[in-house]
Amino acid sequence: MNRPVTHEGWQVWDLVGRLGGQLRVLPGAVIGWDMGAALVLGNALGVPPLVLAELLPVIEAVMVAKLNEQMEHSDGGKTG
Repeated sequence: MNRPVTHEGWQVWDLVGRLGGQLRVLPGAVIGWDMGAALVLGNALGVPPLVLAELLPVIEAVMVAKLNEQMEHSDGGKTG
């Protein structure tokens, strides 16, 4: 499993676990996190801004792809 190896990596991993309520969605698709809220929460948790800027977009892209894939499979491939 890909586990964080630095303190900052663990901070971002913790943050990602807290962003479930910050999803931006359209009918039938997840389009990402509310990055404004993610950055504010990360700042409040003491995550360095450079780390947030480097890691969150990469993690967000994987999260979006996987959630949309899961939704497509659970919906039988139907959209809308």
